[in-house]
Amino acid sequence: MAMLSNLDLIRRVPLFSMLTNEQAQTIADGVVKRRYRRGEIIVEQGRKSDALFILLSGRARVITSDSRGREVILAVLEAGDYLGEMSLIDNEPHSATVRAEVQTDVLVLARSEFGACLPENSSLSYAILRGLVGRLRNADRQIESLALLDVYGRVARALLDMAQDEEGQRMIRSKVSRQDLAKVVGASREMVSRVMKDLEERGLIETQENGWVVLTDRLTTQ
Repeated sequence: MAMLSNLDLIRRVPLFSMLTNEQAQTIADGVVKRRYRRGEIIVEQGRKSDALFILLSGRARVITSDSRGREVILAVLEAGDYLGEMSLIDNEPHSATVRAEVQTDVLVLARSEFGACLPENSSLSYAILRGLVGRLRNADRQIESLALLDVYGRVARALLDMAQDEEGQRMIRSKVSRQDLAKVVGASREMVSRVMKDLEERGLIETQENGWVVLTDRLTTQ
C-alpha cells in the first residue's frame, strides 16, 4: 500500500473536513509526524506547547492531577481526536496532561499554521471561541475539584474563582448564596454554611455588611 501524503491524512481528520483545498494544503505543508511511546507525555498540565496534536493511531488519556499526585481521567482520545486547541486559542497553559496509553502516532501543527485557519482576533467568531474555551477550562476545574478536593477545598476554590481583584484585594462583589454555592461544589447547603462559618472564624474570609465577601491573603496563598 502506498504511503499516504500529509494532505491525505489531513483529509481523513474530521476537524479539517470543512477546509478549502487551499487551507487543507496549508495545513498539510505545516504538519510533522511524531510517534509517542506508551506512557509518554504528549502535553503536560500547566505548560504550553504551542501546537495542535491530531491522533492518527493509538490511544491517549487526558488526565488532571493535584499537588499530591492523585489523578482523574477526564477523557480517552483515539484516532481522529485532537488536543492542544484550547491553549492555542486563549494562549494559556494546558489544563490537563495527555499521556499515550499505547504507541500513538500524531500529526503536530504549529501555532502559526493553526492560526491561519482561525477567524481574525477582532471578530465575533474568535470572541465566541475564546468564551467556549473559558467554559471548557472551568468545567475541567469543576471536575477536578469534585474528584480530588474535600468540601473545604471545593468551597475555597469556588470562592477564589468567583473573586475579582479590587484595589489589591480579592473580593466577591455580590452576596454569596449558600444554596447556589452548594450546587456548584456538590455538597449540602448546611455543609457549605458550616464551611463558610469556619472560614470566617479562621480569618480566611470576611463578609461585609452589604454581603460582599473579601478573601484574605491567607486564603489566596493556600
